[in-house]
Amino acid sequence: MQAVATTVADAGFYAGLQPLDRFDRLADPAAYAPLPPDWGLGMVDIVDSTGAIAAGRYKEVNMAAASAIAAVANALGRSDIPYAFAGDGASFALEPAVAQPARVALARVAGWVRDELGLDMRIALIPVRAIRAAGHDLKLARFAVSPDVTYAMFAGGGLAWAERQMKDGAFRIEPAVAGDAGPDLTGLSCRFDEFPARRGAILSLIVTPAEDADMDRFTAVVRHLLRLADSETDGGHPVPVGGPGVPWSRRGRHLESRASAALKHRGRLSAAVLTGLRSSFAAAILAAGQRLGRFDPTQYLDQLVRNTDFRKYDDGLRMTLDCSAATAAGIEALLRQARADGIVCYGLHSQQAALMTCFIPSPMQSNHVHFVDGAAGGYAMAAQAMKTAAGPAA
Repeated sequence: MQAVATTVADAGFYAGLQPLDRFDRLADPAAYAPLPPDWGLGMVDIVDSTGAIAAGRYKEVNMAAASAIAAVANALGRSDIPYAFAGDGASFALEPAVAQPARVALARVAGWVRDELGLDMRIALIPVRAIRAAGHDLKLARFAVSPDVTYAMFAGGGLAWAERQMKDGAFRIEPAVAGDAGPDLTGLSCRFDEFPARRGAILSLIVTPAEDADMDRFTAVVRHLLRLADSETDGGHPVPVGGPGVPWSRRGRHLESRASAALKHRGRLSAAVLTGLRSSFAAAILAAGQRLGRFDPTQYLDQLVRNTDFRKYDDGLRMTLDCSAATAAGIEALLRQARADGIVCYGLHSQQAALMTCFIPSPMQSNHVHFVDGAAGGYAMAAQAMKTAAGPAA
């Protein structure tokens, strides 16, 4: 990304938020600023993602969610938009000037997900005013994972309310019909194969405040969780030093070739050939570790690890951790007690590997971003566990 401006007047609301470089500071509600009232919240999610996961299609589910981020960023011509990746969905804070092109991009990506991936994507655009009128709020902070990449963090309760509205059909955007122009998914990639846990298991974790919870007590629980995660090397970062490694995922290359053909500038066969050639060339460079022109593969892989979104806030804490059995047990014990005390709602899902979907506007720049999730359901299954624990009224 470009250098971050720090004044609202010069660069707009989001760029004017001072990026935070310590994740634990995001546990403080004071770190977040309310969105301007004329903004909107774009949301997407995959209908019956649990069923798709049960059918072994979680790579497709992740790809679909990440495709919305790529489509909106490319439609707006910039990657510094506030968004959050949720495994089987994504959210965007949209200023008024970009709401219409973002709406078109989301409609196109939902049509592409339906026609190419065989998945049903819900899409909605909810005014911030409607969120506040319902008694909720939507606030943002920025977390700098590296000097060149920041991720948006959401708070205020508005995301959860908006998601319920979307699932009920409110503020719906209709997907593009078959035959319409496809989305621009340039830079979307899911070449990496699953990478196994190195410390015991990949733990997918979602923690939100319980209804009427004391927020000071919730913040204390979150900070305790982060201390437990920090007991692992690199805070439980699931991506190994030096990156996930090669070979590539054959299935991922197939999905990437379909994304390459989305604008219908080329047929599927030519897209598959070009994707195969590019991925083989990239694999050879990364495996060799030798600089080629301005591209330094060692530097690129270091940036990849730093730029991964393995922990985030979107109305609660989400983390994908590579952790030992002892750390996982400590986390679960803490959360079980906090739930019994009426402080949190939570969901956990353990698996033996993680997977990554990438958005790389240019491999020659350092602002490439990488979305990581558990490889056997991840956040979607953690959310399902949370819903099951909450009972039928959830």
